[in-house]
Amino acid sequence: MIAAGLTLLPFLAAAFFGEWVLRQAASLPAWGQMLCPGILCIPYLLVALATGFFHWGWFALYLGLPVALAVLLWSARELDPQQRGDWRDFLILAVLGLAVDLRWFEPAWPPYLAVFNKMLMLDAGIYGFLVIRRLDGVGFDLRLRFRDLGIGLRELLFYTPMAVALGLSLGFLHFHPVWPKLSQALGAMVFTFFFIAVPEELFFRGWMQNLLERRLGRYPALLLTASLFGLSHFNKRAVHFNWRYVLLAALAGVFYGRAWRQERRVGASAMTHASVDTIWSLWLR
Repeated sequence: MIAAGLTLLPFLAAAFFGEWVLRQAASLPAWGQMLCPGILCIPYLLVALATGFFHWGWFALYLGLPVALAVLLWSARELDPQQRGDWRDFLILAVLGLAVDLRWFEPAWPPYLAVFNKMLMLDAGIYGFLVIRRLDGVGFDLRLRFRDLGIGLRELLFYTPMAVALGLSLGFLHFHPVWPKLSQALGAMVFTFFFIAVPEELFFRGWMQNLLERRLGRYPALLLTASLFGLSHFNKRAVHFNWRYVLLAALAGVFYGRAWRQERRVGASAMTHASVDTIWSLWLR
């Protein structure tokens, strides 16, 4: 429980108290700001020692990787003050994205606790881009507004008819009309929002699409990010290249990207994303 709390703390602090986090970090000297994310190794240490999974190599990775990301992003901030997008930004996105998608570091954990890896990689990215890079326009603020809900649900209404028609015709979706309990539906929505939709929307829209827009423009960035989002699903629910999932996820990425970019709010796109995933898991899986 302590390890889980320490893992969730950076995520929740940035989501609800981002300005306070920035002020506290700014009070540290430069070397302190860059070394601070090394404490992300503590959840690994607690879990690994309790389960007999401790290995010095993995400990060094969870200690050193967040610090290395912070150092690279400090350099990017100094060399790219206009935030046009530096090669270091994109290198870090590639490392974090591939590490999670290809499960590079999951052998460090017991199989039932591998989710810790995803959250710690997210924490490292949050610290790096929020505190060190101070990337603007991310919109990682989960104090939701009614407008976030409206934008998110609007994009859901645009996407759903196309996705259902395409998914059923491809044999990817299978309708099963079972009406769940309200508590089950709400629980699925809340869990999906916080632990699937928000992390993915922060990564793909708040960081990736945000940075690509500065290099490519709005529409190319939207389409490229949606395509990469689709490709990140290539190994989901299959042992081979799951092109149906990739296609539907890429199409979804267009609408998630539209929801985010309207007011640059991760909460809006996460609302669309969580709604899509919840509908799929309850009625169309």
